[in-house]
Amino acid sequence: MSNILTVSELTQSVKALLEAEFPFVWVRGQVSNLARPASGHVYFTLTDGEAALSVVWFKSSQRSTEPVQQGEDRVNPLTGEIEEVEGDTALTGSGLEDGMEVLCAGRLNVYEPRGQYQLVAELVQDQGVGDLALAFEALKRKLAAKGYFDEDRKLELARDPRRVAVITSKSGAAIRDFLRIASTRGTGAEIRIYPTLVQGDRAPAQIAAALDQVDGEGWAEVAVLIRGGGSLEDLWAYNTEEVADAIFRARLPVLTGVGHEPDVTIADFVADKRAATPSHAAQELWPRRETLAQKVDSLDLGLNRAYAGWLSAKAKDFEHLRKALVWLSPRRRVERMEDRLSALMSRLDGAGLDQYFGCADRAVRLAERLDRAFGPHRLDGLSGEVGGLAHRLGRAFGPERVRGMGSAVDGLAHRLDKAGQRLPEGMGQRLAVLETALRGLDPEGPLERGYALVRVAGTGEFLRDPRRVTEGVALDITVRDGKVGAVVTSARHKDE
Repeated sequence: MSNILTVSELTQSVKALLEAEFPFVWVRGQVSNLARPASGHVYFTLTDGEAALSVVWFKSSQRSTEPVQQGEDRVNPLTGEIEEVEGDTALTGSGLEDGMEVLCAGRLNVYEPRGQYQLVAELVQDQGVGDLALAFEALKRKLAAKGYFDEDRKLELARDPRRVAVITSKSGAAIRDFLRIASTRGTGAEIRIYPTLVQGDRAPAQIAAALDQVDGEGWAEVAVLIRGGGSLEDLWAYNTEEVADAIFRARLPVLTGVGHEPDVTIADFVADKRAATPSHAAQELWPRRETLAQKVDSLDLGLNRAYAGWLSAKAKDFEHLRKALVWLSPRRRVERMEDRLSALMSRLDGAGLDQYFGCADRAVRLAERLDRAFGPHRLDGLSGEVGGLAHRLGRAFGPERVRGMGSAVDGLAHRLDKAGQRLPEGMGQRLAVLETALRGLDPEGPLERGYALVRVAGTGEFLRDPRRVTEGVALDITVRDGKVGAVVTSARHKDE
């Protein structure tokens, strides 16, 4: 198979491709695994925390260890140009140390025995970041020990704040990005810019003073420290104890958005909230307006549902209370009592009528019996019998006897007639007495004479004994033309 390569062939192909693609590169990183063999060459590894690159720095490419005076000319080994020495940071092999941050210039090649690509350095320049890194870690440990980074002391940022103080350079790209994002988010806010330097020796004092001013004014809801990206030296103002102290003593929340996302400063650790970039800081402060609109819609729907549920529940409660009030109200109770009274009166009327008609029927029967016993027909019969007897007596005892007996019979007949007349009259008088007694049994009869019926309002029973009530008990008093409500003020028995 013609497409099968040996290891050497593959390595040579990669070597040719890599060296042709990267004839010269600048690479920045931290020195580690530094080795200085007797040959004078220098071997080390460049790393940025995520990747590593092997570097070889041949002795012939290293600068002379002889000191070069300020202002002297020297030939740049990379360009062949004559350059003036002004605080030169180029290193020699002996000046290189582990942990230093350096900038290397050179070409890439492949070391064939190991099949490993490496950088052949022509120039190694100290970036001065190694010392800064040490200072950064030292300050970080110091402030951590003092509690500057404790989460329990950090304040919560206001969501969608109305007043924001921004401490930054007034002409940088950071403030433009921040304002651009802010203009498209939230519900509107007043933003005041406190201009300061963001790098250099005077920057820390200005940043701290501006933060103290914002905190003292008490106007803002949150203070924001922002700056665009840059090297560690560019961001060093935010790695100073002076700025950290100002953030720590601030009484209002502080948000930082310094550099790019990988950049982390001391100010980020002390601040109440860290944003990756200035634009991200604006995103942390203000929500998207579309999100707010959606939330408003959701709240509106929830409010409508809650209101409908509340209204339905209140309607049910109202109907329940209305029914309870109808049943338990004094008016309803009076109506029930009136219904009961009507029923009792109907029963009483019925009983009275039954009694009356019963007595009437009895009187009729008695009258019929009297009529049969002493009425005209009976009297006519008796007269006939008397006439027969008189005739018989006349025949038996003679005219005089008969006339005498006739006179006696006439007297008896007259008395009998009188007795027959008095008997219906007596029955009528008895019937009148019974009617009078019946009217006396009517409970409302005494009301016509000014009397009253008194009931206890709570139980409905008639009040006969004053010891059955106490002061404050409600009474219902029925008189001829209506009812009167009363309250007991005193109660005394007749024996007291």
